[in-house]
Amino acid sequence: MVLGFGKGNEESPAPLPEGERRGWFERLRSGLAKTRESLVGRLERVLAGRGGLDAGVAEELEEVLYAADLGPFTVEGILERLRKGEGGEGRPAHRVRVLLRAMLEHPAVPPPSRPADPPPGEPRVILLVGVNGAGKTTTAGKLAARYAREGRRVMLAAADTFRAGAGEQIAVWAERAGCSLVRLQEGADPSAVVFDAIQAARARGAEVLLADTAGRLHTKKNLMEELKKVRRVAGRLVPGAPHEVLLALDATTGQNALAQVREFGAALGVTGLVLTKLDGSAKGGVVVGAAHESGIPVRYVGVGEGAEDLLDFDPDAFIAALFGERGV
Repeated sequence: MVLGFGKGNEESPAPLPEGERRGWFERLRSGLAKTRESLVGRLERVLAGRGGLDAGVAEELEEVLYAADLGPFTVEGILERLRKGEGGEGRPAHRVRVLLRAMLEHPAVPPPSRPADPPPGEPRVILLVGVNGAGKTTTAGKLAARYAREGRRVMLAAADTFRAGAGEQIAVWAERAGCSLVRLQEGADPSAVVFDAIQAARARGAEVLLADTAGRLHTKKNLMEELKKVRRVAGRLVPGAPHEVLLALDATTGQNALAQVREFGAALGVTGLVLTKLDGSAKGGVVVGAAHESGIPVRYVGVGEGAEDLLDFDPDAFIAALFGERGV
């Protein structure tokens, strides 16, 4: 089934206009309030008045960093660098800030190369992957609304055919965004949905195809194998597809999100991370941990339910907002 849509010709979501940046930053700052209290508030209390990093301070600092769900790899990296005197001069809390920013900018492994752009006249195919409840469908809908606002011809594919209500949820987003939706019956082969969607996107001149995929299967099939099949089908139809594989991660799950990055990243060639529900989490340190450990760049963060609450990720702005600064 294929329903209605808009128009346009740009290739990827554009950043917000400069005049809207202040509001964008304030939404980010507000969304990080719980994490800021959990991480920065505790950092300040633990490190207040302490200039060095003796064994007692290091132990307390380690506890704070683990509580923010930065992950063991990133926590150990920060402590080791502090012991070596890295992070510049000044108070330990400031040095931690400098090191967190550096870990976002220089991950432990090289970032994955972005796939080539689609050939002229072919749709840009973007897969949304992740476990159930991570916010894949909502992210797909928010991205569709954003592309549509920019005047692009957008299509959604309801390839999560196993979760009850997934089709209805994405249909609501398609209606809000004013874009096309390709949807088959519940339980249909997800690859068949993507196949039909690509054919429909070509026929209708869609520039962007966003495919919402399953996060769990109600059969004995392996989820990763099913998603690999979706990848193969897309690649056979459009050269270089999928052109993006975005992994949606629920920021409130902390360490579980890091495990998901490892699993999905290794199996599917994830090109970007989307941290959802950041406004409801005190574990936003997982943003730094996931990006540093995997090398996969964070593309977007979600700080609310509205389409405007899916924000481009900017490392400088993220660290500034995390530490309670008023701007970047």
